[in-house]
Amino acid sequence: MAQISKNAVRVDVRNIGGIDEASVTLSDGVSILTGRNATNRTSFLQALMAGLGSRQSSLKGDAEEGEVTLGLGDETYTRTLQRRGDSVVYGGDPYLDDSELADLFAFLLENNEARRAVARGDDLREIIMRPIDTDSIDAEISEYKRKRDELESEIEKLDSLERDLPDLEADRREKVAELEAAQGELETVREELDSFDAGVEESRTRKEEMEEAFQRVRDARSELDDLEFDVETERSTLSELKSEREELEETVEAAEDPDENPDRLAGRIDELRRRKRSLDDEINELGSVIGFNEDMVDGSGIDIDEGMPGDDPTDALTAGDQTMCWTCGSEVETDQIEATLDRLRELRSNKLDERNEIRAEIQELTERQSSIRETQREIERAEKRLETVQTEIESTESQISDLEDRIASKQEEIEELEAEAESIDVDGYDETLELHREANGIELRIERLEDEIDEIDDEIDDREEAIDRREDLKAEREEITERLTELRTRVDRIEENAVEEFNEHMQTVLDILEYENLDRIWIERREVEVREGRRKVTRTQFDLHIVRSSPDGTAYEDTVDHLSESEREVTGLVFALAGYLVHDVHETVPFVLLDSLEAIDSDRIARVVEYFQSHADYLIAALLPEDANALSDEYTYVEQLD
Repeated sequence: MAQISKNAVRVDVRNIGGIDEASVTLSDGVSILTGRNATNRTSFLQALMAGLGSRQSSLKGDAEEGEVTLGLGDETYTRTLQRRGDSVVYGGDPYLDDSELADLFAFLLENNEARRAVARGDDLREIIMRPIDTDSIDAEISEYKRKRDELESEIEKLDSLERDLPDLEADRREKVAELEAAQGELETVREELDSFDAGVEESRTRKEEMEEAFQRVRDARSELDDLEFDVETERSTLSELKSEREELEETVEAAEDPDENPDRLAGRIDELRRRKRSLDDEINELGSVIGFNEDMVDGSGIDIDEGMPGDDPTDALTAGDQTMCWTCGSEVETDQIEATLDRLRELRSNKLDERNEIRAEIQELTERQSSIRETQREIERAEKRLETVQTEIESTESQISDLEDRIASKQEEIEELEAEAESIDVDGYDETLELHREANGIELRIERLEDEIDEIDDEIDDREEAIDRREDLKAEREEITERLTELRTRVDRIEENAVEEFNEHMQTVLDILEYENLDRIWIERREVEVREGRRKVTRTQFDLHIVRSSPDGTAYEDTVDHLSESEREVTGLVFALAGYLVHDVHETVPFVLLDSLEAIDSDRIARVVEYFQSHADYLIAALLPEDANALSDEYTYVEQLD
């Protein structure tokens, strides 16, 4: 017995599997539970799993409650099991809150799902990808797609601005030409005024009075022109608002109420999620029951030291084709137990299929719920905008009415000012008045053209400044596109890495174990079309391949069905270890538990344990004495569970 290190783990067990009570202290490194079959080694491993957080353990048949206490360093973890009707309720404060990862890739007992998937020749992808949180990746993809769409919309607007620049510049040239022509006209009129004024004999006072009258008329006409421009602007705005109102009204009228209520869908989704959690528990419990009964059938789970009559404990349990039922104590046909186990396995397989169908339905309903809610949000936004537009229409109509009143008032004012100017008695007044009116009109046109040119210049500057930002937006879009590509290929890379790492470890172990005609066992990753709910989708699948050598040295491909039991056990163990490494399970739980290695000869078991020990702080293996003898004396050996 090796000396217990300072990092020892104390495990106290009561009423778990076939154990009444047991207390075992394990050191770090490798610990070997050695003994004949039916000495509760598997029960102890299941108890340790329970303390670490697994639900794949069972109560002792005659007990109503059991408990595991795990002392690890300065921390103490507990797991309680209570029988309630036909089920077992788990409680306490175990090492792990969620043990799925450890159940798959750290707790490598005979009924371990990863090992069994290899033994059955199943698609291995579902096993190795199950712990990956693809939902969060999908949510991140949706968020980045939204950002990318917004950037593309903004870039498209900037492209449109750039396409409009030539038209704006042409418009500016036209306005400049009009301005120059108007300035020429004004110069001509002013020359005529100067020529006319030179021949008019009148007092300076009357001229000044006439000029002031003309200036008041010009000012009033300028104000009238501004008012008319404002009213035209408001009328244009009103027309646009009415067009938008019509479009919104059509959108709201055309919108159909969704056939389904998203809240009702939410209820259905919650119901499916509860059913999935229930299936998870049932699948785990069935796995525990199947594993326990398989151990009992094999004889490894029965404590032969407790009250069995006769010289040979096995004789008390088996007689011909009959055995004593460990549940009710009566004798039953062995074939009947095997048939029951087959039904339990079939039931678990059906429940796994049902869980996959529920996952697909949850995904489909979630997408449908999201679509309905988005449609409702669009209708709500349209209705809210319709209310705002109606308010803006009423406000604009009020402003137009006010401007029209002001225009009418200004026109009356101009008539009065012109009448006042006309009352001034100056020789040649009619000709002078007409020239001043013409000059006034030209000046107003010049002011308007100058304002329009300034507006065009400002718009050109704004557009050029915005266009300058386009390259930054394109760069940001490129980053988001790269991120989307990275996200979309993340699962692919994880799959590729998983396959690559599995294949590397398999080759390493095959080299260590030196199977003569087994050259290579490897996983191929390929895409297949499968039905998921109501849809056909493309999924990746992991297929296991075997390469053998014939006696003449010719290599050929074989199937998993032709692997020997020993080869299957090794393959399953190494696949599970690959998952332990790929998913960094050591960061979650520093334990690897090994059981049911009898199909592998003792020398190869020693090599497997040596290979495994470098990947976990604690490796605990249950072995027969003859197999344990081939292992290193440096390991910790536990020969009695008490």
